[in-house]
Amino acid sequence: MKDTHVQAGKSIQQRTGKTFHLATRLLPKRVRHPTYVLYGFFRVCDEVVDDAEGVPPDEQEAQLESFRAQALGTTEPDDPVLEAFQQLRESHDISDEEVTLFIDAMASDITKSRYETYDELEAYMRGSAAAVGRMMTTIMNPEDAERALPHATALGEAFQLTNFLRDVREDIVDRDRIYLPQTTLSRYGVTDEEIENFEFSAAFADAMRDELRRAESLYRDGVAGIQYLPEDCQFAVLVSAVLYADYHRVIQAQGYDVLTTEPSLGTLRKLSLIARTRWHWRKTRDPETVFRAVSSVSSSEQRHTDFDRRDTLPTR
Repeated sequence: MKDTHVQAGKSIQQRTGKTFHLATRLLPKRVRHPTYVLYGFFRVCDEVVDDAEGVPPDEQEAQLESFRAQALGTTEPDDPVLEAFQQLRESHDISDEEVTLFIDAMASDITKSRYETYDELEAYMRGSAAAVGRMMTTIMNPEDAERALPHATALGEAFQLTNFLRDVREDIVDRDRIYLPQTTLSRYGVTDEEIENFEFSAAFADAMRDELRRAESLYRDGVAGIQYLPEDCQFAVLVSAVLYADYHRVIQAQGYDVLTTEPSLGTLRKLSLIARTRWHWRKTRDPETVFRAVSSVSSSEQRHTDFDRRDTLPTR
């Protein structure tokens, strides 16, 4: 990979993914530089549909299809980010399937803005965040990829579900999208119109609480697989999980009201979490033990009920 390609992806990540950038810096160089390239590719594809005001849907679709062809090597890349990704895909044997799933997920954002069930949302996440997690795992090159990949899928979904819960207000304002499953909202009598008008209620808080529990189950599943990653990558991935899960603490502190104020983590808080994670890591080097000690995901929640990811919560 050219230094200019790595720097281009790094600059994109510094600008648009500050939390992930902190964790990426902890990866070994052999993984850190490819991660910058991956992130650059993910963002340029994502921006086709997220920054598309005034762009007709057919033009967005055509752009994504062009990116697909360039990423898979069927056409010559016309952008340094895509050129770098094409080279990375070939050098690290990233599967065409994961690339295709990712582009398909981005394309679905052009026309789909609501998700009836969690199964529908999970299918979307399998193509977006889970595909990202699996590509990341590929470049880490674990000895037993078959054991690592299912956990990477879960952790990728956990990160994205946290993002969805954190960004409810932003997704409405900027993109008119609601990523909370309609079945969860209906269970508590929350309407799309209430969310669109930022009308916070106890019912909305209950829906958020349930989805946070769902995400926490995914975090536990994902963190359980960090042990299967190469030793030089484990701490960085664990830090990512700790940082993203801390948004749950902020959301809970706000009384689950993400419609009035968008949750955020300050730099000092992030650095404190990294330091605490490192201290516990030096003591045990066990990802699950450290995650329980440092993260905001409550282990007591697991003792009460290990949340089923499907739509099986009882009606209140």
